[in-house]
Amino acid sequence: MFFKPFVRAIKKRKKKEIVHELGFHEDDQPLEQDLNRTVERIKQELGNSPDVIIRTFRMDIRPHQRVAVIYMEGLTDIEKVNDFVAHSLLFKQNEKENENESSMSSDPQRIFDVILNRALTVGDAKYLNNWNVMMHALLSGDIAVFVDNCEGCIIGNLRGGERRPVTEPETEVNIRGPKDSFNETIGTNISLIRRRLKSPNLWMESMRIGDITQTDVSIMYLKGIAEDRLVEEVRRRLKDIRIDAILESGYVEDLIQDQTFTPFPLVYNTERPDVVAGNLLEGRIAVLVDGTPNTLILPTTFSQFFKAAEDYYQRVEFTVFMRLIRYFGFFVVMLLPSMYIAVTTHHHEMIPTPLAINLLAQREGVPFPVFFEAFLMEAAFELMREAGTRMPRAVGQAVSTVGAIVLGQAAVEAGIVTAMMVIVVSFTGIASFTMPGFTLTTSARLIRFPMMIAASTFGFYGIFMCTILLVAHLTSLRSFGIPYLSPFAPFGFKHQKDAVLRAPYKTPATRPGLTGGRQEISNQKDGVPSSDQNDQTSEGVKHDT
Repeated sequence: MFFKPFVRAIKKRKKKEIVHELGFHEDDQPLEQDLNRTVERIKQELGNSPDVIIRTFRMDIRPHQRVAVIYMEGLTDIEKVNDFVAHSLLFKQNEKENENESSMSSDPQRIFDVILNRALTVGDAKYLNNWNVMMHALLSGDIAVFVDNCEGCIIGNLRGGERRPVTEPETEVNIRGPKDSFNETIGTNISLIRRRLKSPNLWMESMRIGDITQTDVSIMYLKGIAEDRLVEEVRRRLKDIRIDAILESGYVEDLIQDQTFTPFPLVYNTERPDVVAGNLLEGRIAVLVDGTPNTLILPTTFSQFFKAAEDYYQRVEFTVFMRLIRYFGFFVVMLLPSMYIAVTTHHHEMIPTPLAINLLAQREGVPFPVFFEAFLMEAAFELMREAGTRMPRAVGQAVSTVGAIVLGQAAVEAGIVTAMMVIVVSFTGIASFTMPGFTLTTSARLIRFPMMIAASTFGFYGIFMCTILLVAHLTSLRSFGIPYLSPFAPFGFKHQKDAVLRAPYKTPATRPGLTGGRQEISNQKDGVPSSDQNDQTSEGVKHDT
């Protein structure tokens, strides 16, 4: 206790030294009036980088006073700089305007008003006098206009450079529905969401996270639908992040989730704008990070990973059938290899006699036990999956498919594994691709290995014990205070309309009620929404992907 103040002082001093070495300053510093000193300081802090472009002008209204425009090559649209800045600063005024502006010699700061209101034609331009804010804007692609012997500068938004266009989603493919997806530009991602939710209640808050990267992070929610306490909790956790760099949304996901040491994902991520819009209508919160197409959805439940965007664009019967298939595929990935090991190792009496004879005949020349056989095949399948993911797209899928066929057949002919084991592993691998949430698929793949160890040691008793521990772990998980197994545990009957099954849109619509926000949506009569439906459509309200 006695040494804690000294430790804090040492850490604070070291932090200041590191920040100073990196070119950042904890205290807000005003800009200098001398243009030459300002330009030299910018060059020095950026290491005299060649991509720092500095252009100097002399305006017609004050030829004796210099104006400098500074921007970063590759981050700023050069054509817009020439059209909206360079030409605008060289404008000419008539004689009457020159007489009115003759008083600028006594008040040099008035030249900023002239540039903002009469000269500069950039849409988003503002005056500021803060060195840290100016440097962040400059490194974000904005332009900075400085005037000699004047304190402060003008920042204009002319961000450009090379950007990836809006394309089809690669990880969440669908047959019916919108084909657009997020990209690495946060402004584009926000616009894709606002195109779908044209409501003044769609609020957004922005902040910068990362001492070095200064990454733009935004949260979006529907005011009046999302619970205020949930919004405040998300805001608090984001502001409490202390890290040097945020390069992807996975950094934020790991830092704000309730529990780290768990195989299950506690934060849902998606690259589809329609999925984000549907979750916002449910009362959830979206966290967008600049530089990544993956948007985080908070809070998250277990059933959310089994819902695809296409479920809300298809018929109810087909949607229910596909969801049951996904739940079945999840249990197949976790339990099928371990159940095969348990049956063939400890519970021979459960196998029909003809099948038992065939299995014994296949295992006659195999020198390894069933567990080692299953572990070897599962490891080989994971290697082929990873190789197919990392290889170029033109050959990755073909190599992984051909490799699986050749390896399986060669292993059976060599007597290393049995044909039944190849069938079990192949069926397990196919079932792992049925779930829309890729992160939950990874969890199931990890869990099946402890299940296989328990099955080889204790048989079905080990599988049952691992399953009980797994369910107990799931019930203990929380995502921003919301039970992870909601609405199954605790069970809510009225919230089962979009859990495993999906009720038709003509049924009375209510929100899940998981976030504590407003649950009533609209009163429907004969399938026609009433006039108090507000801004939500029946399709968007039911969307809970």
